Amino acid sequence: MSPLISRLTAEPAPLAWLERQAWHPWLVVGLVSMGAFVGQLDATIVQLALPTLGHYFDASLQHVSWIALSYLAAFVSFLPIFGRLCEMFGRKTLYIAGYLIFILASALCGFASSFEQLVIFRFLQGVGGSLLGANSISILVKTVTSAQRGRALGWFAAAQAVGMSAGPVLGGLILATLGWQWIFWLTVPFGALAVVVGWLALPRSIGTQPDRAFDWSGALLIGPALMLIVAVLNHVSTWGLTSPLTLGSLAMAALLLVLLVRRERTFREPLIDPALFQSTAFCSAAAGVALGYALLFGMFFLMSFAQGHGFGEPPSTAGLHLAIIPVAIGLTAPFSSAVKERLGGPWVGLAGMALSFTAVALLFSTLGRVENHRLFDGIAYALFGAGLGLFIAPNNQVAIAAVPPDLSGPAGSLLNLMRALGTSLGVAGGATMLALNLKGPGETSGTWLFSSGADMLIAVRHSLPLLGTIVVLAGIAAWYAARKVERQGESIKATPSKAAWRSSRESR
Repeated sequence: MSPLISRLTAEPAPLAWLERQAWHPWLVVGLVSMGAFVGQLDATIVQLALPTLGHYFDASLQHVSWIALSYLAAFVSFLPIFGRLCEMFGRKTLYIAGYLIFILASALCGFASSFEQLVIFRFLQGVGGSLLGANSISILVKTVTSAQRGRALGWFAAAQAVGMSAGPVLGGLILATLGWQWIFWLTVPFGALAVVVGWLALPRSIGTQPDRAFDWSGALLIGPALMLIVAVLNHVSTWGLTSPLTLGSLAMAALLLVLLVRRERTFREPLIDPALFQSTAFCSAAAGVALGYALLFGMFFLMSFAQGHGFGEPPSTAGLHLAIIPVAIGLTAPFSSAVKERLGGPWVGLAGMALSFTAVALLFSTLGRVENHRLFDGIAYALFGAGLGLFIAPNNQVAIAAVPPDLSGPAGSLLNLMRALGTSLGVAGGATMLALNLKGPGETSGTWLFSSGADMLIAVRHSLPLLGTIVVLAGIAAWYAARKVERQGESIKATPSKAAWRSSRESR
């Protein structure tokens, strides 16, 4: 490694006084959780502002969606790449760099004078958010003790879920009071504080390997493939499921992924370690992550139309009603580890999904059919959020427990990738079901936004069985993963390294 790179990536030691404090690990957990919160918040905070931004920049609805998509595309496509670079050059250095890029891009977004500038700055924001996401779980796991890990992952998962689900709510409130620029400027002071605290408190990276080979070919394959998948998931409701653009994008993404798999199997330092996919417990938990966030954002998408279009509520009022969901997640997720210890690993995920299923069933029974809809909607939102709070953190804990500590970095990056893809899948599924339920004979999918409030409520209610199906699949995935980890946990803990773990998996 060149002397210049050595100087740029040299990590300062944390303050000795801070390291001696018993609460130092929890300061790091708080810092990483704040990074998770702001990173996920900015992925969704622009949703309710898109019509305003389209009017301000004189952009069409199809074009203005790229303000949201550019962030998500950058976040997803760079996660595996940054996950490997952080192992090579140090997690502390690149984590702080991620914060710096993020706050600079956030400030620039607020000052954007054209639509093109805003899309570029949002993409840069996504790059910073991806650096934070690629680092977060590994920093957390390597800072706390094994006894503290479940509680720490609970707080971290709560921050992520609340950040993603609170984005539309905060966006609507800020839009109604301060103006669209403050949607982006909101996170700048928190990011600046995090840079200072991170510099002083984050521990140095251990075991970095800057001389390892980097898989440039894999990076050139995985980045475009993930961008194409995210683009299709976010535009399938407008492009059409069988349109040449959708089918062509999916075919190109599939080709790139096939080439990526062939490359990763033969390259000695792959971007995504194939050993992760040898663990059925990890794969099942990762599927649970994607399904959990598909459920969350499918609900947000459908009920935002029910509240706004169906009941005719302004964005600020609709946002306050939907805020019950992130509040319930934030209240239950930090304590889900204690529930996991009491109920046992395999059952806590099922208990959470049972609550969420009850919420979906309640909405299906009452939406548009009762006078006092706010009471029933509020109860359903509280049950739904509490169920996800019980589900998300323990499932994350199971996923990390399914692999040895040396693989926590790649595993964390992959979980963040599944989280982002699940978000896109939930929105795409909700939009597709809503369009199908609103479209009459001979109508095009473009007419669905002009339906009456009563028709919108009926369409949303008829789309809710999709969420019920996702609930069942997520519960099964989490239960299976927890059962596998419970049976194999001791062998995983006893494995000293990922190389030994990989060998033990291959010998089975």
